[in-house]
Amino acid sequence: MSLATHPNFTVRELTIGREAAPLLVIDNVVAQPDELVALAASKHFGDGGAYYPGVRVRAPLSYQHYVLDRLGDLFTDRLGLAGKRLRFTMCHFSLVTTAAENLEHLQRIPHIDSVHGNELAFIHYLFRRDLGGTAFYRHRSTGFEVIDLARRQQYFACVEQEWLGPNKPAAAYINGSTPLYEQVAGEAGVFNRMLVYRRNSLHSGSIPAGFVPDPNPLTGRLSINGFLA
Repeated sequence: MSLATHPNFTVRELTIGREAAPLLVIDNVVAQPDELVALAASKHFGDGGAYYPGVRVRAPLSYQHYVLDRLGDLFTDRLGLAGKRLRFTMCHFSLVTTAAENLEHLQRIPHIDSVHGNELAFIHYLFRRDLGGTAFYRHRSTGFEVIDLARRQQYFACVEQEWLGPNKPAAAYINGSTPLYEQVAGEAGVFNRMLVYRRNSLHSGSIPAGFVPDPNPLTGRLSINGFLA
């Protein structure tokens, strides 16, 4: 599969909350988004792992090459990593397929993907229906929006205590502010849009109430998710 840049490729450079972690919003990422959807539909998806609420399958190497070759310098220059040579540690087609009532505790609250601020994550939305985007959060009791090595022990100790407390999250996808977390930023899930951010920013998919899991890549909440280090 050969990917090209969309003629209407655009970039917005934003920051998240009080701690001002960087966020890139890229619209019209590739010229052939429907070919990516068709490719995903031809794949056999498997278990997404312990934390992802759905199923996954590896994205093609051609997609990874496109991201590194076309977008790599943009990522490092705009996200405070100038001069760093990026490499993929994960790149998957992903489908949210877990019903809200079946979510584990850590799937009901915002999460981080790493405690290292020099590692990046992105989500590339490949659905056209209104199935929600991605939001970023501040943990109310600590005030943390970013969890690094110095904050990790304190933050996760609080999460464990809150699991046993009166504001324990219900079996639902978080979608906005709650007694435990304040939403500080959010972007809609627009077809062929990509969000790029540091992996240690607290974030979560904004899955709307009444979301019905759909395992069909042609009609479900399909995205490509990647980690870069």
